[in-house]
Amino acid sequence: MTSHTSKPATDTQTISATAHVAIFDTTLRDGEQSPGAAMTLEQKLQVADMLEQLGVDIIEAGFPIASTGDFEAVSSIAQRSKRAVICGLARASAKDIERAAEALKQARRGRIHTFISTSPVHMKHKLQMTPEQVLEAVIGSVSLARRHVDDVEWSAEDATRTELDFLCRCVEAAIKAGATTINIPDTVGYTVPHEYAALITALRTRVPNADQVVFSTHCHNDLGLAVANSLAGVMAGARQVECTINGIGERAGNAALEEIVMALSTRADALPFTTSIETPLIARASKLVSAVTGFPVQYNKAIVGKNAFAHESGIHQDGMLKNTQTYEIMMPETVGVSKSSLVLGKLSGRHAFRDKLQALGYDFGDNQLEDAFRRFKDLADRKKHVFDEDIVALVDDAIAHEQDRIKVLNLRVVAGTFGPPSAELELSIDGVTALGVARGDGPVDAIFNAVKTMFPHSAVLQSYEVRAVTSGTDAQAGVSVRLEEDGKSVLGQGTDTDTLVASARAYVHALNRLLIKRQRTVPEALPAVGH
Repeated sequence: MTSHTSKPATDTQTISATAHVAIFDTTLRDGEQSPGAAMTLEQKLQVADMLEQLGVDIIEAGFPIASTGDFEAVSSIAQRSKRAVICGLARASAKDIERAAEALKQARRGRIHTFISTSPVHMKHKLQMTPEQVLEAVIGSVSLARRHVDDVEWSAEDATRTELDFLCRCVEAAIKAGATTINIPDTVGYTVPHEYAALITALRTRVPNADQVVFSTHCHNDLGLAVANSLAGVMAGARQVECTINGIGERAGNAALEEIVMALSTRADALPFTTSIETPLIARASKLVSAVTGFPVQYNKAIVGKNAFAHESGIHQDGMLKNTQTYEIMMPETVGVSKSSLVLGKLSGRHAFRDKLQALGYDFGDNQLEDAFRRFKDLADRKKHVFDEDIVALVDDAIAHEQDRIKVLNLRVVAGTFGPPSAELELSIDGVTALGVARGDGPVDAIFNAVKTMFPHSAVLQSYEVRAVTSGTDAQAGVSVRLEEDGKSVLGQGTDTDTLVASARAYVHALNRLLIKRQRTVPEALPAVGH
């Protein structure tokens, strides 16, 4: 087996501009410990292949003694790996270590990661061991692991709640026994950045031969500080970061790989370190892990969230259209996102709306733009997400109805099991407001009957169709109505988030088209029913 070691800088003042930080991914081990995140063997192999493509240095493939499935996963990944170090976890017991060694037997580069708790609360209540017994276990477990592989990582579980003097003794013992990487976990997400940096510094300063090993961070996110603590550890001399895709893991999760990597990449001025990660593959890796675990990525998740490169505020959209650097600190392409998106919603401004219309092929004058923008704002107040298809439907509907002599103003419908459906409809007919009330076999029938009370006609309904413009319960409905009169057939269309309003608009639009076909005008004033 090949040893995986490097010498860290002696202090934060001598950090090299090219200092490399190894990325240790534990999605398949710690990540899978998230309740409900268990993966099949096939899924684990998919994720492992993705992690290799991503450029992860060390893949913690599982906990071999935990189950036959975990053993097979570690063994299979070890056989397939072409570049990454494949790591198996083991407690400080001979059975665990032997099982991990067996699983890693065919790895091109294998690592045994053994651990034991060192904090007073864990030693007393979990292990029921004395500090001296724990120290003996450290020496015995690392020595045994080292007899199987050249690359051994030792972790002090709950290190951030461990007494410093005892932690120094344990780290010194692990190094003497042959550990090549020393991991300092913030197991319960308890520490804060300056404390964690001070702990790494103290260990590297006080422990003999500390410069002969790689110090590693493993930070949990219980206080939302996992990434900040990990970066503080790197600044203090740690040269390996343990993390997971999408930050999954026990309880509140682990430090997120994508956040660690992009922080180092984006802020190289403040964090002068490099990684081997192929950042354009980050979005793909995120989607894969989300798919196989069934854990959706929160919309506002840094780097990989749906909204990470989306802008809805009118002020932000205006800035983005002028120069993307006004509101984005990294290019979306660097993490595998095709482009930024200007999400149109109720906070969007005219500039972004005009830009979207032009992108969709519309070229409006100022008056037309104002009318379309007003209709867009009304729609955005009713819909959470306004998609391109919504805008096309909205604009096409406005264009189609622009010259209509009959227009729908207001509608109220009563429907259900308590009585016959009824509709109260207000129309504008050649600029004159009319009100009609009618009943019907259903709400749509009632609406069409109400239209007839205000605009009598002999047209026959040939077809009535409804489709959803987009997905979701708040989608706009697109309604098509075909009317026939004296052998002349016309098609009317209407859209609205309310299917009944869209139906009224489609029916009235068909009537307007009939008026054109009749080649005669509607009387200036028609009798209105009610006001």
